Amino acid sequence: MVQAPAERAEWSAPGRPRDEVREQAILDAAVELLTEVGYDRFSIDTLAARARASKATIYRRWSNKAEVVLEAVRRLEGDHEEALPDQGSLREDLLEFMGCIAKSKAPENAALVAGLVRAMHSDPELNELMHCHVMDQKRAEILSILERSVARGELASAASAPVAVEVLQAMLLGRLVLDGAPLDGAFLVHLVDDVVLPLLRCPPSDSRGDAT
Repeated sequence: MVQAPAERAEWSAPGRPRDEVREQAILDAAVELLTEVGYDRFSIDTLAARARASKATIYRRWSNKAEVVLEAVRRLEGDHEEALPDQGSLREDLLEFMGCIAKSKAPENAALVAGLVRAMHSDPELNELMHCHVMDQKRAEILSILERSVARGELASAASAPVAVEVLQAMLLGRLVLDGAPLDGAFLVHLVDDVVLPLLRCPPSDSRGDAT
């Protein structure tokens, strides 16, 4: 939705204090709406009604619904700027990383996650925002974990990182969205021990040469 001139001026007014409690209430309402009606039927109008806030209040903080949804997802996932603490080993680092992801991906959020995946295919702006501010950040965190492991001598290189990320994403989405099952401790241990670690320790296919 295009902002009216008055709303644009109000949004960009310098020195205007942010009401963190009000902002969180709006984002909570955004998550509720996304879960109930999906991204396509989500709008600033419906969000304002659900959050009992004016559209001007919402536009002071976000330019459009894609930006609201991005921030709601980041808050839901416990967005953080600092790298996860070094746990001392690749296995423990991966389990810590996966545990942080699992905290925000309860089975009741399956509809939300599935809706976001569909919406990213139809909304280029949402797709770009989610990749730049959520997915790329997760990839960078995994790469940092693998680089620490290389420095420890646990891995020869981080060359298998791209494949590991693809496998992780597929298995997490499959477990949550297709199976409707929790990302519990037993599943995370299985994922790390039986899938990710063997994959990372296996040389990339283009470096193995001919088997004959």
